[in-house]
Amino acid sequence: MSKLHKIGAPPGTLLYTGNQKSDRIKINLIEFNEIDFFENEYFDLSECLKQLKPNHVKWINVEGIHNIDLIDSIGKFYNIHPLTLEDIVHVDQRPKFEEYDNYLLAILKMIDYSNEVTAEQLSIILLENTVISFQEPEGGDVFDIIRSRLRTSKGRIRKMGADYLFYSLMDAVVDCYFHTLEKIGDKIESIEEEIINDPKKETLFQLYALKREVIYLRKQVWPLRDLIGNLIRSESSFITDNIVLFLRDVQDHSSRIIDTVETYRDLLSGIMDVYLSTNANKMNEIMKVLTIMSSIFIPITFIVGVYGMNFEYMPELKSKYGYASVWLVMIGIIMAMLYYFRRKRWI
Repeated sequence: MSKLHKIGAPPGTLLYTGNQKSDRIKINLIEFNEIDFFENEYFDLSECLKQLKPNHVKWINVEGIHNIDLIDSIGKFYNIHPLTLEDIVHVDQRPKFEEYDNYLLAILKMIDYSNEVTAEQLSIILLENTVISFQEPEGGDVFDIIRSRLRTSKGRIRKMGADYLFYSLMDAVVDCYFHTLEKIGDKIESIEEEIINDPKKETLFQLYALKREVIYLRKQVWPLRDLIGNLIRSESSFITDNIVLFLRDVQDHSSRIIDTVETYRDLLSGIMDVYLSTNANKMNEIMKVLTIMSSIFIPITFIVGVYGMNFEYMPELKSKYGYASVWLVMIGIIMAMLYYFRRKRWI
């Protein structure tokens, strides 16, 4: 459905704004405490809700948000505000944090970079002992390491509550940004070497495309610092004091990411200036050579023009050594001008 069709819709209207899909939505349920662990996949929400266990931290990961009825059913079961559900299915949301009486909401972007930067919206809701994540099925996610730690009970994740899981999911997303920045950094270095050594028109197109990618990436990660900052300042009972320290670490990572993106943007602008300056210098060198050649041939052309006039009475026309003399004069002028240009270091 076109985004234009959503203009003027009442607040809280659930209209999916992504690419239309017909795939079945998969629900991954993980329940755990320090002793027990349970994991299963469902295609029916009612079957998933029947398996919920008390005294366990629950992580419900919904892969696919195009089924409006299912999203609405989850909202009714967990008493999630219609405006939150609307934000979940509107995939062009700006990263943000919102606080409600019975849950917290964080919306951020999962970034991937192969030939271009792609962003997939991720919505995470923190309730009491429950975390619900909503994502589009666009080639997986970055949570495999979280699932592995849960299955093997590595680290502190099985010993902590839902707020630590909430933090861990955001931390995994933010850590993935560093891989994207590393790839972009390598490409910037490659383009920079090409422009310095052998600038081509194709390199300019690559540079321009990469600059657009960095600007798009900046748009996706710039609000992240505010998101984490608002979460740290939240006085919600869902966030314990033990988690605040971990959130500050994520905030530090987000600041580094934003600084790196800004550095890349400035660097690309500088490389663009270098490219234009290099081309301008090449053009100046060409014009310099042409100007020197023109300056050499101007006096010679004048002499040839004078003796090319068809007058009968010209003193030098009957001279025995006139032709050789003219050549000696022209060669002398050429040598003198070349010597003068060399003294001036113009050539």
